[in-house]
Amino acid sequence: MEPLELSIAINTYKSPELLRLCLESIDRYMPQSGVRYEVLVVDSATEEVTEMLMREEFPHVRFLPFQENVGFKSLINTSLDEARGEYVFLINGDIILTEGAVPELLAYIKNHPDIGILGPKQFNFNGSIQQSFFRFYRPITILYRRTFLGRFGFAKRHLAWFAMEEVGDPKEPISAEWVIGSALFVKRKTALEVGYMDNRFFMYMEDVDWCRRFWEKGLRVVYYPKCFVYHYHAKGSGRGGFIRSLLSNKLTWYHIQSAFKYFWKYYGKKSPKIF
Repeated sequence: MEPLELSIAINTYKSPELLRLCLESIDRYMPQSGVRYEVLVVDSATEEVTEMLMREEFPHVRFLPFQENVGFKSLINTSLDEARGEYVFLINGDIILTEGAVPELLAYIKNHPDIGILGPKQFNFNGSIQQSFFRFYRPITILYRRTFLGRFGFAKRHLAWFAMEEVGDPKEPISAEWVIGSALFVKRKTALEVGYMDNRFFMYMEDVDWCRRFWEKGLRVVYYPKCFVYHYHAKGSGRGGFIRSLLSNKLTWYHIQSAFKYFWKYYGKKSPKIF
């Protein structure tokens, strides 16, 4: 049996409807792609409806359920452990593939061994572009993004720098300090050499930290705009404004706690050489 080129590893949490769409897009576009691949789903806090979906509609997919909510990083790390492919496309269950996207990403990362992480262009379901590549956070970035200070010109200039707005909508691949964790293309061996996502992060910042560690190993993080996927990005931690979300939205607290852990981890350390 020929070795697998690719594992498409889907991480999910209580979103069976979106997971169905994700898996349907894989079944629609991948069989004729010419890629030797497998699909696995790693699910956090698994519910009966998700178990039934996998058993009845997608029995050909490897299903790895967790009884508890283990967090994003544990789903990714489990995917890296379980993947049988040389490369792994780590995607959220709310990602919808498009025709030709996966083989194009695979070919590009194969031809550029200096790339550690490759992230595709992402669209919202309404067809608008989703910002998915950034510079590293500074403590002030969190403050500006989550408070009224973000309305002022000095804050807007900083946030534009953070979002790399000066490059606009690039048509060619570009290096970025980090790309959003909803769709990450990696070589499995390289990812394991860099190391698993850091267990100190339960949710949020683990993708930022991981990209930084790839850069520290001399491996580029690249945004690839020549193909795209769709991503249902709910922005759960930002709902309701800063004060209301602090009082009622636990995702806000996860984000803030992870930000503190991230800044403490890298306090006093120089940023890796980039670009």
